[in-house]
Amino acid sequence: MTGRKFAFGAVVMAGVMLLGAAASPALAKDVRPAITGVSHLAVYSTDRAASEHFYTVILGAKKGADPETAAGVRYYFSPRQFVEVLPAPAHHGKSMLAHVAYNTVDASGLRAYLLAHGVTGASALHRGEEGAWFSVHDPEGNEVQFVQPATSDTTAVAGAISGRIIHVGYLVHDRAKEDAFYRDMLGFRPYWHGAMKDGAVDWISQQVPDGTDWLEYMMVGPGSTTPLDHVDAHQLGVLNHLSLGVPNMEAAVTTLIDQNRLSPRHDGPQMGKDGKWQANLYDPDGTRVELMEFQPVTKPCCSPFTAESPKR
Repeated sequence: MTGRKFAFGAVVMAGVMLLGAAASPALAKDVRPAITGVSHLAVYSTDRAASEHFYTVILGAKKGADPETAAGVRYYFSPRQFVEVLPAPAHHGKSMLAHVAYNTVDASGLRAYLLAHGVTGASALHRGEEGAWFSVHDPEGNEVQFVQPATSDTTAVAGAISGRIIHVGYLVHDRAKEDAFYRDMLGFRPYWHGAMKDGAVDWISQQVPDGTDWLEYMMVGPGSTTPLDHVDAHQLGVLNHLSLGVPNMEAAVTTLIDQNRLSPRHDGPQMGKDGKWQANLYDPDGTRVELMEFQPVTKPCCSPFTAESPKR
């Protein structure tokens, strides 16, 4: 009797396994693996030594090898978040942005999900000691990577002005096209929007589906306060940026001043339209690094927050 039960159980289990295998294409299409936050921003550099000074001395990040690109360098704020600096190609154009990247719990599953939803041009899945990743392009041609890090360690690097990238932002012309990818397909959630003046929309922020980090559309052209003919290399450095969260702006800026770590080009602190203190530093090629307090201290203009802000 015991043997019969065991045999019957084995048959049932085998059937479940077969059903699971048969159902996997549907699961790949319907179940999106979690996207938990920002992984990194990759930028081009025309002066490797100057970039190293900015990221290691001024920002206090830890230099590391780049397992993705041998000629690149990573500057870590924590084991899971970093800036990737790549040699500028001969014809990179006005933008110094190479790509953006978000963390996911399952890179292979997310790639399958995107392919099942009609996304074309996805790279192969790459695996290494630091995790797995693949890349696609959003509707405006930005390279977007999804990274499954090998570590869960989020400990801030000792001496870094911040151990936490809280958002990335980049130029957007067409909100509807980008929303179809980030919001409709990937599940990014509205967070806040604002502008320099009434009746315009300059910044549209949406959090990752499964965390509090966010993507900021930096709107240009009709409907914004930035005309298309103003988008030169200097302006692109302002628009394409990353933001480091700090608990107290006064303390962070005081540290930079006391330790002679302010970049030659900087501005702020000032109160942002979203009610958060912020200050800007610029790397040697003009890419903006925005220091921002985690929490607002006053009511934001233009719109309320529609999701919880990061606490640390």
